[in-house]
Amino acid sequence: MPKMVIETCSVEWLQILDEDGICDEELRPPLSNEEIKKLFESMVLARTFDEKAFKLQREGRLGTYASIYGQEAAQVGSAFALRPADWMFPAFREPGASFVRGLPIHMILQYWAGDERGSQIPEGLNDFPITIPVATQIPIAVGVALAAKVKGDPIAVMAYMGDGATSKGDFHEGLNFAGVFSAPVVFVCQNNQWAISVPLKRQTAAKTLAQKAFAYGFPGIRVDGNDVFAVYRAASEALNRAKAGKGPTLIECLTYRLGDHTTADDASRYRSREEVEQWKTKDPIRRLKKYMEKRNLWSEAYDQAVRSNAKEKVERAVRVEESLPPPDPRDIFGFTFEELTAELKEQMENFLKVDGKERSESKDVLYG
Repeated sequence: MPKMVIETCSVEWLQILDEDGICDEELRPPLSNEEIKKLFESMVLARTFDEKAFKLQREGRLGTYASIYGQEAAQVGSAFALRPADWMFPAFREPGASFVRGLPIHMILQYWAGDERGSQIPEGLNDFPITIPVATQIPIAVGVALAAKVKGDPIAVMAYMGDGATSKGDFHEGLNFAGVFSAPVVFVCQNNQWAISVPLKRQTAAKTLAQKAFAYGFPGIRVDGNDVFAVYRAASEALNRAKAGKGPTLIECLTYRLGDHTTADDASRYRSREEVEQWKTKDPIRRLKKYMEKRNLWSEAYDQAVRSNAKEKVERAVRVEESLPPPDPRDIFGFTFEELTAELKEQMENFLKVDGKERSESKDVLYG
């Protein structure tokens, strides 16, 4: 018997807005002028936060921080497509998405300052906290999506990851499970092309990351991750598909990490200055600004007001975070079980005794 082709796959590339602000209006999603401005303002806020967080870390006021410089469109465009009832699972480089969702800015600062209360998501916000262990949020997101399907909730789940996550077993197990059970989940991979110092070519021999979805029985698409319109359109279509019972989608946002992996990294040791400068020409904020100028949606006065407002919001968040009282040390013991076990009670009692005396003040326990 001759060989036969029984299956083929193809990966679409979607770009709507190019580096010069030239837009394919036929492909542009139906966004109002106010929504376009909101996208711009959200990206400016994300970058303003990023710049401030970097400075705070250098001043010793934050711990290690993971910059989002250059990846604002991938986060803002995708999160903008979510509805309040949908669930969002970040990795650790998604504050832009979190701000679109309504997470208070000071909570991201809390987290990176080492205060775990920054992970205490406000009631009514369907987001999970920051996830540092790479790819571990993926199977959890799939489980939440499957639970929603079983319950008949008309919602979808969005799970973020970096390109490095696609080299982890959690990624493959999560996507396989999602495909088999047709879970209403959208996987957003921010392919910034570096997993710390490991380039994409050392992670996969595949031409794209999007094509990995086909192995698990659902579509994958690669979009220009610096094009906020393309990201929003792809995310909207994938979310609608998921809510219609048609299963998951993998969106690969091709972007670039303009900064170091974290503030504990020196990217100049493994990549060239020329590569970074080339990607700066693809800046997501600048290209949307150029488009808005053509449509008379942008002016110097508007830009100054947007940046001033963003700076004020971030500075206010810094003041809030740094004025918070220290956490109660009892929290170390109080959130594992519904009720403290006898062993944990004993540990807490011993922990709270300093020099044989009971200390009632949290700061005394924490700082002596």
